Amino acid sequence: MMTIRPAAGRGRTQIGWLDSRHTFSFGDYYDTDEMGFRSLRVINDDRVAPGGGFGTHGHRDMEIVTYVLDGALEHRDSLGTGEVIYRDEVQRMTAGTGIRHSEFNHSQTEPVHFLQIWLLPERPGLEPGYEQRIFPTAEKQGRLRRIAGPHGNDGALKIHQDVELFAAVLGPGERVAHELQGSRSAWVQVARGQVELNGYPLAEGDGAAIVDQREMVLVSKTGAEVLLFELA
Repeated sequence: MMTIRPAAGRGRTQIGWLDSRHTFSFGDYYDTDEMGFRSLRVINDDRVAPGGGFGTHGHRDMEIVTYVLDGALEHRDSLGTGEVIYRDEVQRMTAGTGIRHSEFNHSQTEPVHFLQIWLLPERPGLEPGYEQRIFPTAEKQGRLRRIAGPHGNDGALKIHQDVELFAAVLGPGERVAHELQGSRSAWVQVARGQVELNGYPLAEGDGAAIVDQREMVLVSKTGAEVLLFELA
């Protein structure tokens, strides 16, 4: 069974420097029917204006993955980390027992566009941690590249939850397939472009939950970038 979450149905936060679309309930956007999917709790599609950003704030007991689509995002946290995340780089932050951080557009002239993803951890009270890695477009072109998972294999980021996260960059007409094992489910998020998922059209910002269905086939229509979450 497939349930499509259309981009137009997402929540929205729009202030001077931020335009954010919320696939699931977040902040002032609250919908009892959209509280997440399995351990996937948040997908925020954020565009931050030059020089804008989120001041220092705290999190606990959450795995936070940041996937930069365009531009550069500057990160600082209470662990002493100070990094800039560029296109093709992915960050994992384990909030655990508590972490404080800030995120700003690194540029004074260009916007930054990124997806911020929150996953419920396997257990509360984990030690806070940070990881950042480059996944070149060439490694994602025409294939599903594992970028995060519970074992950190294939050079992926290690997340503390039974979730495998893949990314693919597809040219027009390119096709990728993925098979779920056992009772696992999936969430597909279209970061940009247009695809067909098992014959159903999805556009930029659309998401889809896959339950009780073994095989998924993604075909790009105009060129696309897609995230696929395989969830317990």
